[in-house]
Amino acid sequence: MAAIPGAVTAVPFPPLRIDQVEDLQKLQKAAQKITSILDLDQLIDNIVNDVARSFGCVEAGIYLHDEERGEMVLAGVHGCSVNHKGHCLKIGKEGMVGYVASTGQMRYAPDVRKDDYYIACEESTLSEVAIPLHVGEHLVGVFTASHPELDGFPRQQLRILQSLCDHVAVAVHNARRFQSERAERETMSREAADARVMQQALLPKSSPFIPGFVISGLSVPASAVGGDWYDFIPFPDGRWGLVLADVSGKGTAAALLMSATRGMLRSLAEARCTPGEVLTKLNSLLVDDFPAGKFVTLVYAVLDPATRNVVFANAGHLHPLFIDENGAQFLDTERGLPLGIGCGDYSESSVTLSKGSRLVFYSDGITEAVDAEEQEYGLERLAEHAAGSEASAVSIVDDVRGFANGSGVRDDATVVFVGVKQSG
Repeated sequence: MAAIPGAVTAVPFPPLRIDQVEDLQKLQKAAQKITSILDLDQLIDNIVNDVARSFGCVEAGIYLHDEERGEMVLAGVHGCSVNHKGHCLKIGKEGMVGYVASTGQMRYAPDVRKDDYYIACEESTLSEVAIPLHVGEHLVGVFTASHPELDGFPRQQLRILQSLCDHVAVAVHNARRFQSERAERETMSREAADARVMQQALLPKSSPFIPGFVISGLSVPASAVGGDWYDFIPFPDGRWGLVLADVSGKGTAAALLMSATRGMLRSLAEARCTPGEVLTKLNSLLVDDFPAGKFVTLVYAVLDPATRNVVFANAGHLHPLFIDENGAQFLDTERGLPLGIGCGDYSESSVTLSKGSRLVFYSDGITEAVDAEEQEYGLERLAEHAAGSEASAVSIVDDVRGFANGSGVRDDATVVFVGVKQSG
């Protein structure tokens, strides 16, 4: 049949030799193995040992790029009795590794005795190759392999090793990122744990023991640390200061603002100021110091056990819950912006506790907790539970957790509970 003008005659590729097929199988197997390893030390050890065994190398190693020091650092090696992990080479100045790191090009020495850049290691080494490990334009490291024969790496094997190094570069890059991110997470976890210990140390070690009263408090942060806190402040005349506060935001930033606010409030309270005076003075300090957009809602009360009278001021916080024989009511005050927003004064309200009554301060992590259907715990459930004969700060938080179930408590949850016994 006549040839069609302009047609390109297909030229069949020569069949692969058995040794070439074996080398490709080695490449495929090695690539599959290294891409599944995220532990950097394990990854590098596997690479250098597998390559050395598969290609009959005297030694194999991987140097990683230390950008800050401008050096290549030996991270893993097989078969070398001279250099160990941590051995460094200056980029562009020392050895084939330094040369390859500076040029970005593979360097092959078929006879190391004739190569100006080769640094002698094992006496049996006669040929060596150094291949850069790049991810895009980023230098990750340099791979090296040495052979006991002259020109021990045929052209086909060099291509195989270069292809393998493409996979190695990506695998090492990913493992280093994973290692760095894991170290950061561990550091953050340790710092958060330390911050939690310090924050818990600022909370009361025990509840006040006052004859005729049952008083308790509990704060459960949504994360390691939180912005809620409560406090019991004893006064020399037998009265007690009661505090529950919520700093805007969550986490470490909120915890820092909480700690600062707590210290200032205690100083003002111990100066025997009234609740309204304390919050007015505290607010004037925080307005100048707080970052924009940050504020604190807070209830500060003074309980006189002798008269069972409670005087309180409220800085934009949720209204305290009061329960007596007449039922439940939420107590309001006339004036009281959240602390840190703007200048202003704080009015006071008072309530007298009768036998069997209870007064509850709480944060929005209590009332705004939701169940699986996104229904809030709410004020009615709080009042119903707090009216029970066995109610306490702990029982309220437990009830909220049970209500939220799998949904969890999404915000810091804090309660201060003041109950008056029926007798005594």
